[in-house]
Amino acid sequence: MNIAGIIPARYGSSRFPGKPLKLLAGKPIIEHVVDQCRLSKRISEVIVATDDTRIADTAAKFCRVEMTRTDHPSGSDRVAEVTKRCEFDAVVNVQGDEPMIDPGVIDQVAELLDDNEMSTAAVPIANPSEYDNPNAVKVVVNFAGQALYFSRRTIPYLRDADDGPNGSPLTEFPFLKHLGIYGYRRDTLLRLVEMPVSPLEQAEKLEQLRALESGISIAVAVVKHDSVGIDTPEDLERVRELLTTAQ
Repeated sequence: MNIAGIIPARYGSSRFPGKPLKLLAGKPIIEHVVDQCRLSKRISEVIVATDDTRIADTAAKFCRVEMTRTDHPSGSDRVAEVTKRCEFDAVVNVQGDEPMIDPGVIDQVAELLDDNEMSTAAVPIANPSEYDNPNAVKVVVNFAGQALYFSRRTIPYLRDADDGPNGSPLTEFPFLKHLGIYGYRRDTLLRLVEMPVSPLEQAEKLEQLRALESGISIAVAVVKHDSVGIDTPEDLERVRELLTTAQ
């Protein structure tokens, strides 16, 4: 199967304008993401999808770039525009603000597309601060590894959990945090972005719920490696410290 890794990137982030071009260890953040994608064994080509010439001019020095419209409501719509004019069998949408994404996670998401029309990844929650953090999206899966639901709330609710001072819900159940990486069969993605925003998607502000409400199953790879996204300048400093520690 011919699978492309497509990285949507925009300049106008409200919390961190110009984020893809900020330097990290001497290279733009977007270049780090491209480098990690190229280490994947299942990705045949890496493409940066952007509507901004500043990002395009920089990324073109090290990667294929596809320009897109400026009015896309989400990264998935941007990826779909590129997918529509290319002949890939499937794509993996890799977030452009995760310079430490593990290539093995990309591979696992890609491999699930051999037998599924959509895929993603999740990691067991180990940090108690993420347990009830609405920005750490939770997912529950069935025995077949298919997503049952995604939520900003903590799911499942543990009715009989010990809420005493020495008890921790994380010791009672293997809660899973969703990672923002998606794999799509080509036809599935193109069909999905033509569908209207669904009620659950509108309520939770989670676009993957549109797929579930529409009857599209999402296979979930439970992985060991978490990913650190960069949403703010403070996040960038944290990633810089992590890279320094890893060296």
